[in-house]
Amino acid sequence: MQTQVAPSLQHGWELVWADEFAADKLDLQSWQIETGGHGWGNHELENYTARKENLRLENGMLVIEARQEKFAGSDYTSARIKTSGLHEFTYGRFEARIKIPAGQGVWPAFWLLGAEASAAGWPERGEIDIMENIGKEPATSYATLHGPGYYGATGFGGSKKLAQGKLADDFHIYSVEWDAMQIRWYLDGQLYHQASPANVPGKWVFDHGFFIILNLAIGGDWPGAPDANTRFPQQMLVDYVRVYKRKT
Repeated sequence: MQTQVAPSLQHGWELVWADEFAADKLDLQSWQIETGGHGWGNHELENYTARKENLRLENGMLVIEARQEKFAGSDYTSARIKTSGLHEFTYGRFEARIKIPAGQGVWPAFWLLGAEASAAGWPERGEIDIMENIGKEPATSYATLHGPGYYGATGFGGSKKLAQGKLADDFHIYSVEWDAMQIRWYLDGQLYHQASPANVPGKWVFDHGFFIILNLAIGGDWPGAPDANTRFPQQMLVDYVRVYKRKT
């Protein structure tokens, strides 16, 4: 297994929160488990559950496993967790070391959502997509910012494509650096997208607390449905999630 060295400790950052997933079970003081199968605003096909078949810690990793099975009216199950109400952050460096799955209709994501997003209505509190991948583009990591006037298909985004191979071939470090004037996206330490109040096509709403989300969706408007070549189960493996603040 190839190991990448994150640049965080070399550039004036200090660790303020992390989950290394080294325990026997998920830390419910840090994460909420979201459940349900209502499409999640994207016509997704999975039902998110809290079952160990879909969500567990194993060999020092968080395992989010998507399965093809009948469950509560859905044809697929998977998992989604968030730090909402438990750990929320304004500015910093957010990074995770992840091995994503591969296959048509598979949609892993590592992202941030503005606190109190449900009460305000999406995307009034903002969304920072640190990493999204859709199975039909196996070498490309997508970075997108959503806010008032730029969301969904018109989100302010960029992408990074590997020179060779697929993202699912190995672990990669996906990260974002966010401060009052800019948000920067990195893949394995390489900068590939930036956003600032001056270049987003709408109001800048990235000046308050955000929480972390990890999930593995199946199907949806963007990736499309799995096909006959998509194999199940599919696993998203997360080695760690770390949050840093600038040293003062």
